[in-house]
Amino acid sequence: MTLLLLAGTGEAQEIARALAEKGVRVIASLAGGSRVGAELPVPTRKGGFGGEAGFRRFLEEEGITAVLDATHPFAHRISGRTARVCRALSMPYCQLLRPPWEAGRGDKWHEITSEEALAPLVAPGEVVFLATGRQTLERFANLGHARIICRQIYPPEGPFPFPRGAFLVGHPPFSVEGEEALFRELGVDWVVVKNAGGEAPRAKLVAARRLGIRVAMIARPPQPDAPRVATVDEALAWVAAL
Repeated sequence: MTLLLLAGTGEAQEIARALAEKGVRVIASLAGGSRVGAELPVPTRKGGFGGEAGFRRFLEEEGITAVLDATHPFAHRISGRTARVCRALSMPYCQLLRPPWEAGRGDKWHEITSEEALAPLVAPGEVVFLATGRQTLERFANLGHARIICRQIYPPEGPFPFPRGAFLVGHPPFSVEGEEALFRELGVDWVVVKNAGGEAPRAKLVAARRLGIRVAMIARPPQPDAPRVATVDEALAWVAAL
């Protein structure tokens, strides 16, 4: 068996380590926009496949016999294409999709379906903290009436793309206490996140709840109709059963 592991998440790193220890032949793939995964203990390719035809060609040339999709919940185009191709080839496919976050007592969440939908909710002059990553920043261009702070892990490669905004470099993991202190210092009125789920990124949500800050929660895009698991252990069990 040769397994293709679509990576880019912490779960993918755990899976790669576990399968490497078991001696399973794994090839990991990281999308072109990802900067995660240099530490993966399996052969790793980076970049796109060149569309659906290129992906099919890769599967054939590398002798791939199964695909485990452990990409980000918002990498829906990759997941959709992969599930579609695997179905056409009768190749085993499974998506690891962590459960989404759900609002609890004290949370002030506003679910939105896109980044552009935030602007009508934000009053002029309010401070908006973006924890959504650099790749979708341009979708917030209609927030010119607010003060925008976009946190990213790596130093910016250029100036902020529109007025009244600034980058903030921060390195995870982030603690609840650290997030609280940061939000107070910045005078944050809104925290914007994608509903990625998981424990590590939850600190900012807890901090927002404690401070009474409103959260704009971007809903997940549609996922493929395909076999799915929710945990690393379930994903490893799926591989073991192949």
